[in-house]
Amino acid sequence: MQQAKHAELMVERFHALVEDAGDSLPVSHYNELKLIIEAGLDTVLLENMGKIASRLTSLAHDIQHSADFFD
Repeated sequence: MQQAKHAELMVERFHALVEDAGDSLPVSHYNELKLIIEAGLDTVLLENMGKIASRLTSLAHDIQHSADFFD
C-alpha cells in the first residue's frame, strides 16, 4: 500500500509541474503514469526482498553448518 501512496504523491507533483509550465495532459495519462511508477516501485521492492531472502538462506546454511560441527 505504501507504493500506491508514494506513486500518487509523485504523480501529483508531476501534475503540478506540468500545470506550472502552462501545459496539460489528460487524466488517463496521469493514471497510466501512476501505474508505471507503482510497477517500478514493486519491482525494486521484490528485488530487494529477493536479496534479503538470499542472505537469510546463506545465514541459515552457515548456522546449520556450525551446528553440525559443534563440539
